[in-house]
Amino acid sequence: MRESSTGDPGGERAKITPPKTWAAGVPAVAHAVQYSLAETSPRRTALNLLDLNQTKGFDCPGCAWPDPDPGNRHLNEYCENGAKHTNDEATTRRITPEFFARHSVADLARASDRWLNQQGRLTHPMVKWPGSDHYEPINWHEALGLLAEELRSLDTPDEAVFYTSGRAGNEPAFVLQLFARALGTNNLPDCSNMCHESSGTALHETLGIGKGDVSLADIHHADLIITLGQNPGSNHPRMLSALEETKRRGGKIVAVNPLPEAGLMRFKNPQKASGVIGRGTNIADQFLQIRLGGDLALFQALNLLLLEAEEAAPGTVLDRSFIDAHTNGFDKLADSLRRTVSWPDVLAATGLGRSQIEELRDRVLASERVVVCWAMGLTQQKHAVPTIREVVNFLLLRGNIGKPGTGVCPVRGHSNVQGDRTMGIWEQMPQDFLDALGREFSFSPPTAHGLDTVNSIRAMSEGRIKVFLGLAGNFVRAAPDSDFTADAMRRCRLTAHISTKLNRSHAVCGDTALILPTLGRSERDRQSGGEQFITVEDSMSQVHASAGRREPASKHLLSEVAILSRLARRTLGDRVPVPWEDFEADYGHIRERVARIVPGFHNFNARAAKPGGFGLPNPVNDGVFPTPSGKALFTCNDFEMLRAPAGHLLLQTLRSHDQWNTVPYTTNDRYRGIHGSRRIVMVNPVDLRALGLDDGARVDVVGVWGDGIERRAEDFRLVSYSTPPGCAAAYYPEANVLVPLDSVADQSNTPTSKGILVRLEPRHDAAPGSTEPLGASREGAR
Repeated sequence: MRESSTGDPGGERAKITPPKTWAAGVPAVAHAVQYSLAETSPRRTALNLLDLNQTKGFDCPGCAWPDPDPGNRHLNEYCENGAKHTNDEATTRRITPEFFARHSVADLARASDRWLNQQGRLTHPMVKWPGSDHYEPINWHEALGLLAEELRSLDTPDEAVFYTSGRAGNEPAFVLQLFARALGTNNLPDCSNMCHESSGTALHETLGIGKGDVSLADIHHADLIITLGQNPGSNHPRMLSALEETKRRGGKIVAVNPLPEAGLMRFKNPQKASGVIGRGTNIADQFLQIRLGGDLALFQALNLLLLEAEEAAPGTVLDRSFIDAHTNGFDKLADSLRRTVSWPDVLAATGLGRSQIEELRDRVLASERVVVCWAMGLTQQKHAVPTIREVVNFLLLRGNIGKPGTGVCPVRGHSNVQGDRTMGIWEQMPQDFLDALGREFSFSPPTAHGLDTVNSIRAMSEGRIKVFLGLAGNFVRAAPDSDFTADAMRRCRLTAHISTKLNRSHAVCGDTALILPTLGRSERDRQSGGEQFITVEDSMSQVHASAGRREPASKHLLSEVAILSRLARRTLGDRVPVPWEDFEADYGHIRERVARIVPGFHNFNARAAKPGGFGLPNPVNDGVFPTPSGKALFTCNDFEMLRAPAGHLLLQTLRSHDQWNTVPYTTNDRYRGIHGSRRIVMVNPVDLRALGLDDGARVDVVGVWGDGIERRAEDFRLVSYSTPPGCAAAYYPEANVLVPLDSVADQSNTPTSKGILVRLEPRHDAAPGSTEPLGASREGAR
């Protein structure tokens, strides 16, 4: 079946306009309000937005960009996409049992991601029985009993997988990992396996901690910020306000990215007169349009240039006192760079000119304080880990780690993905965490590493996983190798998803399937112990409370903590002495236990209740590097270059502007000038001519991988676009079908969505793409 038949118009319906050269401004406000009012009432829209990211309100369920300190927040402390996401979840549309009686699972599997999301909030627990093609109502006692019975019947706990999305707060994440380990498995894959796993791997090795070490103040006071592989204008727009402050203080910004992005050109802050009636703020002082996978070669060349500058003027470039006192491996690095960096290779790998790289060097030499930020444009490369290690080398050379205005800044794209990992959602948590968990609850957690996302999919395909439980998220669409993943999920005996809204994972399911509807971020969470709040941890390790104020979408909803606590109690009984009932009644009991297990969370309840919460300690900022040697590590990284044979291109997947995670809000990507379709592949005009293809032509995008499986994304429209020669771009998740499960980053096992070898096959059929089989309307009842 062609993907265009799943509900969104085909590529031939696209309207292409010139890309924007600035982001936000009045249009961002208008688009946010327009979308929000289509989802809920003016009153609910206003109340939700006034509570969003406020100290007594709820945390945006979108990205993980930090909030300003209390007292420095705007009345409207959110971005366009945060407003859309919040009111999308707070929609007044409802999916009732009657909806599932009308629509079979097969129908839903053919619907588009957008159509599924637009139907509204889930209201009742639902079950699909083996042999049936429809979900039907089931009460909570029976639903949790069914899942508990299935878990108890497993030959081994390792036949179950417990997946977590970054939407989940700290308290439900802690309960889930405790339940899984009390059951006896470390199979705890999460969305970080598919995004920033490469960051954690590289930073753990080189600095001893897998998180960034910067704060908003560091961003504001940096002399130079280098952004790598990220599009803040769409994926974390509030970052633009921080970059605007950097520029106001005289800092410079260099953007390194395969595509020019509006938000890195100019930002029109809608909360300032200059952003409403003026030109706004120019963001990037230099744009390096890098070839896919070229970041490693760029930083190897940059580091060599710094070594050469030091040799030309000894004592003026490198921070030798910092290097000598706090690092190991400098001499090996210097020798490796001098021997191995080849300028012809660097220029071929990066697609840049030497003068551009030397200009960047000059900016570095003129800057005392440097921050490097990156996102998935880096982490989803085949050689992402060595690339990030080379970025760390760069910062260590001039002592730009652990002091104000400097550091590493991996920008997380999902609300609490970093906090989930802190709470223990990881298939390979360190032994000291497991020991502390076991002491606290008087049991022996399993020590063998569990399955990450890629290995979970493989295990499901091989029949080794019988039960899949998803805490939020849309696993089937977020994962790589879409057809393979869907087939693997359908091999499970039972799949269950704790969700607020309908998505593709509910329709691509096991023999038995459960939909367990839960509260949204903006909704009140009432338990027997009173109203509850959860906590989240942002990209800069700030932990703060989040409490909704709206009434729940249905009286049948349970909180994530309630669902998991009841499931654990039904499954485990008295096997492990965990007070599950107390956890459900009052989340403060969970936080008391976390405080005794996780470093930095002492006095958790009191500190979380303070406006703005608290920051977790980062030893790097105290000059302490918890590596085996006690020092930061310089590393030697082999040169790598992605290559495409003649007639082929390197493809990256990316999100559109009107999109959050796997959910597109519209079929538009207005900053890139693409309207009316997501079945688009952006190609450099030089490549179009070389391939004998025309702008606007329809093609199949065919993945090239050495396993004999044809991976084909059908009926895409070519758009002539400013991409690096030899490189192309298409939207996620539609292009996930092209990402082989076995194509992963070295060491981190992250799918390599930023460097897929493809060829373009012209389509010769003249029939237009089909439209939505279920109609373009939103069906959910109000």
